[in-house]
This record gives sequence, structure tokens and C-alpha cells, in this order.
Amino acid sequence: MAFVRGADPLVSEVGALGKHLALIGFMGAGKSTIGREVAERTARPFVDTDAEIERLHGPIPELFERGEPEFRRLEEQIVAEALAGPPSVIALGGGAVLSEKTRERLRAHAFAVQVEVDPDAAWERVRGSDRPLARDENDFRRLFSERQGVYAETADATAADADGTFLAALGIRMGEVADALSQGPVAVIADEHVLTLHEPPVEGAVHRVPAGERAKDQAVVARLWGEVELGREGTLLAFGGGSTTDVAGFLAATYLRGVDWIAVPTTLLGQVDAAIGGKTGIDTARGKNLAGAFHFPQAVLLDQVYLATLPDAERRAGMSEVVKTGLLAGTDVWELPEEEMIRACAAYKAGVVLSDPLESEGRRTILNLGHTFAHALESASGYTVRHGDAVALGLLAALRLSDLDTQVVEELLRPEPVAADPDAAWASLKRDKKGEGVFVLLEAPGKPVVTTLPDAAAREALEALIRK
Repeated sequence: MAFVRGADPLVSEVGALGKHLALIGFMGAGKSTIGREVAERTARPFVDTDAEIERLHGPIPELFERGEPEFRRLEEQIVAEALAGPPSVIALGGGAVLSEKTRERLRAHAFAVQVEVDPDAAWERVRGSDRPLARDENDFRRLFSERQGVYAETADATAADADGTFLAALGIRMGEVADALSQGPVAVIADEHVLTLHEPPVEGAVHRVPAGERAKDQAVVARLWGEVELGREGTLLAFGGGSTTDVAGFLAATYLRGVDWIAVPTTLLGQVDAAIGGKTGIDTARGKNLAGAFHFPQAVLLDQVYLATLPDAERRAGMSEVVKTGLLAGTDVWELPEEEMIRACAAYKAGVVLSDPLESEGRRTILNLGHTFAHALESASGYTVRHGDAVALGLLAALRLSDLDTQVVEELLRPEPVAADPDAAWASLKRDKKGEGVFVLLEAPGKPVVTTLPDAAAREALEALIRK
């Protein structure tokens, strides 16, 4: 995998950020079905180029009867018009990428994902239809084989479903990390505790940071600014949990006015949430993550091997974000096998992030379910409360305020009231960076709502989380 630095580290050269998300591949792959789901979840317009051709020029079988060259000319035009519009999800016809001009336009304006399909499955889906190129099975299979090369040449990534498309669009990969790393100059920012358990996944200068929230101290960043020796072509690699990816991403955003970085999260919390989304930050005396930047990693590499050494308490902390995701999505993701669970959570967050990359539209706010209370508890405890444990308590408060059953939080996460100063917690909550009085609650699982609460109700819910 090659990582290319873009002119704007916020959106350029990082997956589908600021670009069209184009779905290419053979007929019967499911591009239109996947495209509609991806468009809905990312709040992007959806364009089905075959449907547009039929809307404007008539049925495709009739166009083919007049000659395939004329159809391809119309197809090229329709794709060009779609790519000239605002960032959208575009499902292209199976033969659209045969046009060299279309391939050039895709390279310039889109992130192209090849939707993979087995030829047997594709034939079963299209046999008996009126598709002009699906009338003879032998011709169909020959065409399938012939086009694989041009799909591979055109695609930036591959996927088989909507979740795979979300992951690909933000450079999130699952599996062995070593297979996905670039070979250029790399500096590793690593959790000092993780280094006692695992070797860094790439060679390079290793810069240690304290475990946990202490990594996000301003003094740590100042030290790293002085230690790291990279040119602008270099890459920082974050190797650790959420605090490590936060500080490494912030360092990458500010070092030499911005260098590329890669996240290799080693905790469950990091793999399902913290390392995804481009938000980086460090703590100040006034609160958590009050100094930060949006700086998307070129890749987020998720390898379950690192979770084998995770203590039970850290795993439970990570499950807080899993439960949060399930409540937002309205699905019991916590019941899936671990790899599927991580994939589903990472894909859900990627979809929300793609809908609002810089948190300017308000759609990303739903990801703060439980976090307004959690951050207040962390701050008021002097950060002795683990983030995931604070989120579990925050979810408990959010469900109570939503008048919803709290059983899943209580049984899976087993939150207990924590030692914290009530007045300090309330002061922290009131100055929360997401806006005074603004909370994410649930109308029902899968139906988050951003709302306001009276001070009395918010304070009562907060103090119920603090040990008497």
C-alpha cells in the first residue's frame, strides 16, 4: 500500500474524503443495492448511471439494439456529468470503465471501489433478465474474465458489501498489519506498556509515550516535537490505544505543518472507535481534548493479534464503545464473533464520519452518546477513571434520561459509581466542548436524537453516577 501526501491533510488523498465514492464492477455484483445503502448512511447523493441513462434516453436494451458504441458514448457522458457534481455515491455500469476518459476522470475525482462478486453468483442474479450482455452464459463468463484486469487497474480498493465499502472509503483494513505498511521513512509513536508485550509492526525510530491518558499531556507533545526526525515525506505510525492514536495524530497534524500518519490501534476501544475518524487531540488544564485538529490517518490497520494480551478490564472498557455503537445502530453488535463485531463497529463509525468528516454538519454529534457525562467524570476524577468505564456510566445516564431499558449496559458493562467531585464534574459538564446543555439521547435503539436538558435533570443524572 502506498501512502501519498495530499495538499490538504484534512481531506486530500485519504480514501473518499472530499471525493466521489464510485462503485465499479461486473453486472450482478450489487453495486446499485450497496450504493443506495452507502449513500443513505453517508448522507450523500446517489447516482445510478444505468438508471440515469434509461431516464434520459430510454431502455438500455433498445439503446444496445442501435449499437453498443452509441450506448458507450451516452454512458461516458452520464458518468462525466455525475463526476462534475458534488461528492456523491455513484454506481457505474459494468462496462463503464472500458472508457479511457472515464478511467481518467475517476482517478481525478473519485475513490473507486470494485464490488467483488463470484461469477456463479453474478450469473444467477442476472440470468433471464433483459440485460443485453447476459443472454448467453458462456459469453457472460468470458466477459467476466476479460474485464477483471480493467477493474483491478481502476479500483482503489475492493469490497463485497456496504460495510466493506465504508471501511475501504476511510482506509480501514482488517488483518495482519505487516502486509499493509509502506516502506518509506517511519517514526513510531508507541505506548510504553504495549512495547513490553508486542514488537512494533515496522522498523523505524521508536518514541515512547506513557500508557493511558498521561500520553496526552502537553509536555509529552513538546518532547516529541524535539525528538522526531522526519522529512515531510515521512510517516508517523501510532502503536497503542486511543490515547496513543490521539497524541500521535495531533503530532502528525502539527509536525512540519502536517505529515502523514497511520494508526495501528492495539486495544478494543481503539479498534472500534478511537482510531477512526480523524479527530486528534491532547488535554489541557481546562479539560480533555481541548487542543486538537482534524487530521485523517492514511490508514487504520486493525489486527486482532494485539487484543490477545488485553486485560479483562481494558476489554470491558472497549465494549462500552461496542454497546454505544449497537445502541446507535439499533443492532446487537455485541453478540457477534469478535472479528465481525469489530468490523461492524468500525464500519458504522466510518459511515457516520463520511457523512460529516469535519463535524461541521452536526451528523457526527450522535457519536457522543454517553460521552458528555463520561468526559465530566474523567475530568472530575483527575483522569483516574478509565475512559471506557466512564462511557459505560454515560450510557447508563443516557438510557435513563431516554426512558429506555438499561439492561444491556448493566449486564455487559457492569458500571459502578465512581469517586469524583460532584461540583467539579458539573463544572466540567457545563463547559463541555460540544455545547452547554446539549446531549445525545435515544428515541429508541437505532434512533439517536440531539437535544437539550434542563440543568436540574442533567445534574441529577450526573450525580447518580458518582459514589456517595
